Amino acid sequence: MKVAVLDINGKDTGRKVELSADVFGIEPNNHAVYLDVKQYLANQRQGTHKSKERAEIAGSTRKIKKQKGTGTARAGSIKSGIFKGGGRMFGPRPRNYSFKLNKNLKRLARKSALSMKANENAIVVVEDINFDAPKTKNFTAVLKGLGLDGKKSLFVLGDLNNNVYLSSRNLKGTEVVTNSHLSTCKIMNANSVVLFEGSLEGIETNLSK
Repeated sequence: MKVAVLDINGKDTGRKVELSADVFGIEPNNHAVYLDVKQYLANQRQGTHKSKERAEIAGSTRKIKKQKGTGTARAGSIKSGIFKGGGRMFGPRPRNYSFKLNKNLKRLARKSALSMKANENAIVVVEDINFDAPKTKNFTAVLKGLGLDGKKSLFVLGDLNNNVYLSSRNLKGTEVVTNSHLSTCKIMNANSVVLFEGSLEGIETNLSK
């Protein structure tokens, strides 16, 4: 699969690159994508939610009324969850939401996500860029040149470039990552995936193992 290389103004440079069919041209596995995205989102959860149960509520423990003869249900403590101010029944407790997936499945999920974007013509290859200083307006100009202004986009760098990363950090809907931090969730969340030329070799090496 050959894709034209664009410059930062969105113009064709006249060059083309070959995208590996083993990474960008496979039959997508939807369930692998689902599991990888689920794991990514689960790992973002702190799991610190907690509500007080009846044993943790401050209050009297005396029996609030006699057992029989009232015509209503039995009640042993004002801290019961059926009373206002009582503990919560079956409330949330701190827990770890993360779960394990094997490397081959995660690799398949990323290749499936990239193949989906390739099928949708949502992958753009751009020549490598560098800014003299981190300026948001420089990155905004790149977005406008590529026609991605106001759209969710994911830019993938070959190596860490602080000036490019910092220039994009204040822009909502735009994210810049290196090829080693590419995730299925970020690929699927973007309308367009912009690959810098320097990232292609790393992506294909990481996912072809």
